[in-house]
Amino acid sequence: MTTHLAVQPGFADLIDLWAPVRQLGTGFEFCEGPIWHPSEQHLLFSDMPGDVRRRWDRNGVREVRRPANKCNGMTYDAALNLIVCEHATSSLVRERPDGQREVIASHFEGMELNSPNDVVVKSDGAIYFSDPWYGRMPVFGVERPRQLGFQGVYRIPPDGGAPQLLVDRYLFDQPNGLCFCPSEDRLFVNDTVQHNIRVFEIKPDGRLGPGRIFASGIVGPEPGVPDGMKCDAQGNIWVAGPGGVFVYSIKGELIGKLRVPELVGNLTWGGPDWRTLFLTASHSLYAVETKIGPRLEPYMKAAAQQPGRSATAERPLGDASPAASVSANGTKKAASGYRLDPSRCALIIQDMQNDVVMDGGAFAESGSPGHCKQQNAIANGTRLAQAARARGIPVIHVWFIVEAGTPGVTMNAPLFEGLADAKALVRGSWGAAPVPGLEAQGGDHIVEKQRMSAWEGTRLETVLKALGRDIVIVTGAWTNMSIEHTARTGADKGYFMVVPEDACSTMNAEWHTASVNYAMQNVCVVTDVEAVIAATA
Repeated sequence: MTTHLAVQPGFADLIDLWAPVRQLGTGFEFCEGPIWHPSEQHLLFSDMPGDVRRRWDRNGVREVRRPANKCNGMTYDAALNLIVCEHATSSLVRERPDGQREVIASHFEGMELNSPNDVVVKSDGAIYFSDPWYGRMPVFGVERPRQLGFQGVYRIPPDGGAPQLLVDRYLFDQPNGLCFCPSEDRLFVNDTVQHNIRVFEIKPDGRLGPGRIFASGIVGPEPGVPDGMKCDAQGNIWVAGPGGVFVYSIKGELIGKLRVPELVGNLTWGGPDWRTLFLTASHSLYAVETKIGPRLEPYMKAAAQQPGRSATAERPLGDASPAASVSANGTKKAASGYRLDPSRCALIIQDMQNDVVMDGGAFAESGSPGHCKQQNAIANGTRLAQAARARGIPVIHVWFIVEAGTPGVTMNAPLFEGLADAKALVRGSWGAAPVPGLEAQGGDHIVEKQRMSAWEGTRLETVLKALGRDIVIVTGAWTNMSIEHTARTGADKGYFMVVPEDACSTMNAEWHTASVNYAMQNVCVVTDVEAVIAATA
């Protein structure tokens, strides 16, 4: 197995150097233009020589449009209309969900555009696109004479209108991939023939200031040239290049290379947590998991405005962000009426082990058993687990397990010191066993940890990705430690976190209420077992 190449150590923070590049489909003529639909959870990509558009989802690859005007780059606008670069028509078009087709741009100064190639949409609604002449070549387009004598980069204003030429007419040989930086005050454009990337400051009116070379010499012994390009959440630039994908820091330093078996034409992030990098590479579609996601594009927030989606970006709960209500025990919970798609949910039962919450356990003197009984957390958690299994929602048990003597557990916090002093949660002991009623059942999953968060140093995310789940319901102990840490980290990773607080407990009611009323209100939906069962029905 070939590893990806870390030119600088920071590359390993973006992707596992051993991350497999998975082939999702093959047998195509030349793939391009991948784009992920944020609410329907599928990928569209184009095959220019085959004049066909295809779709990939969990059921595989299928055709969705033939002929497709030899389309190339695609993206969505904030209303989830598809913006398409068409080689055969030399046009940039908007395809609406109802099937309507609108030509956005086809001419400049009375002459036909060459062949729009790649396209991005700014948060203000302005559209930027590149216009090389590949679409007037055989195979990749329709062979015909050019009317323009140059290859430019253009902008369509937010309210529409004629294309605005943004660069000197003869600056580029073949402008190709383009992307914004996270703050949208810079635009990156690469040139396939010159083997470089230029960066331009974006002026207040949306036009471009003078450009400069950002990266050059994107060449190598393996097949590949600068082509599709994307920016990640940290501002690193990922560009198709020889042997795969070259990754540059925001300073223009090459930090690593992603190795791909075929010549890469374009790339985009997608998946439930925006951590799957899809690659259109010559005859195949590939995917690889990354540790970093994309810069936040306008269309990635668009699912919030779709029917059946929430007002909070991408949170799949009802028609609006759930309003809060105050329960009898003083906790603030989401009001009823929202929906949870069972096919996207997973239930975590965390640290519900004898030493943690049972009388006679290592931490019994903390008050934990008493609060667990007060919350009726075991019975509530058991009822939720039964309902989850009945609806096909996977149940994941996260257990804190140490070996005798706690080898490998750092004594950097009072919690871990107390764990060692109490000789708690030792593998094979009564204290480490799950409490009665919350044992693992057939088909459940077990994840072991040695930290408060269920994510840290565990295979939890691997399990969730394998199951295709992005809504995580967290229950267990202790509310203000393990549950809160897991909810916070899950939110940072892009998962939709749901905490039914009556299936959680800690040392006392005061700590529990403080955690769910303040710390967790901004990272998850705080609710109760009854509401979750109703929402997944």
